[in-house]
Amino acid sequence: MAWSVAAVAVEPSEMLKDPALEARARAIGQELRCLVCQNESIDESNADLAHDLRVLLRRRIAAGDTDRQAIQFIVKRYGDFVLLKPPVEPATWLLWFGPVVLLIVSAAGAMIFVRRRNRATPEPTALSPEEKRQLDELLHEPDLE
Repeated sequence: MAWSVAAVAVEPSEMLKDPALEARARAIGQELRCLVCQNESIDESNADLAHDLRVLLRRRIAAGDTDRQAIQFIVKRYGDFVLLKPPVEPATWLLWFGPVVLLIVSAAGAMIFVRRRNRATPEPTALSPEEKRQLDELLHEPDLE
């Protein structure tokens, strides 16, 4: 089903005449994010910007760029965010490790909260002999009604 969506998004006017170059363009297009949709590759998106990126990519490939050169050209223009799998480097550490750090901090916070709450609840203590005597008197006292 995903391939049918991609086939619809890439318009016939965008396709390269050389099947080998078109296959390269499709493979690279699956690695690049649509900056409008953000959860789709440029080959899956019908957004105008995705169309522009597909055309730009095919022009670079037709001009003789390698796959890496074509990707670097687009990344240089739009930043690492255009990559569906951005590189792991200091600028993208938050993107890669932020969710894991947030999960660990949340779990630690929940554990601390539960431990403190359990400590704050006093343990029930046994009644002293005097308290037992007073309780017995109250329970056996005749009602004044």
